[in-house]
Amino acid sequence: MFFLSKLLPLFIYPLGLVCVLMGLALLLFWKRPRWAIGSIALALTVLLVTGNGWFAGWLVRSLEWQYIPTRPLAKAEAIVVLGGGTKPALLPRPGVDFGDGGDRIFYGSQLYREGNAPLLMLSGGRIIWRGGGSAESEDMATIAEFIGVPRSAMLQDTNSLNTHENAVNVKQILAARGINRILLVTSAMHMPRSVAIFKHEGFEVLPAPTDFQVTREEADQEVTAEGVLLNLVPDIGRLQQVTLAIKEYLGLVIYRLRGWL
Repeated sequence: MFFLSKLLPLFIYPLGLVCVLMGLALLLFWKRPRWAIGSIALALTVLLVTGNGWFAGWLVRSLEWQYIPTRPLAKAEAIVVLGGGTKPALLPRPGVDFGDGGDRIFYGSQLYREGNAPLLMLSGGRIIWRGGGSAESEDMATIAEFIGVPRSAMLQDTNSLNTHENAVNVKQILAARGINRILLVTSAMHMPRSVAIFKHEGFEVLPAPTDFQVTREEADQEVTAEGVLLNLVPDIGRLQQVTLAIKEYLGLVIYRLRGWL
């Protein structure tokens, strides 16, 4: 079921949906040419819309800008950093690498060093069929220690494979220490779902988002002549942004149906 939860949504994300529509067009081409043309037109529309800068920016901002951080952040009993931002030390990598969400562990370590909380709680396992390697929490601990966080100030959840498991496992670990007020660090796009599920588990959550895809300055540039032209041209980066945003909205729906929010 876990594998299917990762596989099936691929067919409703922009690239997967386009592949489905193009495959359907091939099947219909000889007997239903008009339907085939319609399927191709729909595939092209999906690419043009989801690769459009205005659409991608609007969709990303609808998630990321729900929790704009303020400085200084309030103090908490622990800083919880969610996995999803590191790559394991597997050959030919020389060591642990940062992934797309690598800002998470860097920002969490920064908050610890600034004195926002006395503990750094690292949560994340590793999916074996995605290459394996050490648990992501251990990889994050390696990076945090290099940045200057002592191991004695770290706690780890090495088993979580999704956000629901993050919240449940972290709750068990921190409840044993009487900790309830947390600074929650994850990617800004992932924050709305994360806040909802950690609150559902009874935490007092102080959001500390990072890894923003869209800034206010970038949004302002959309109205310039250069920005208008670039926004009209489909871009693979925007397809990725839209895919991540759809994943989050889909996750919110599924988590609510399962009673996790």
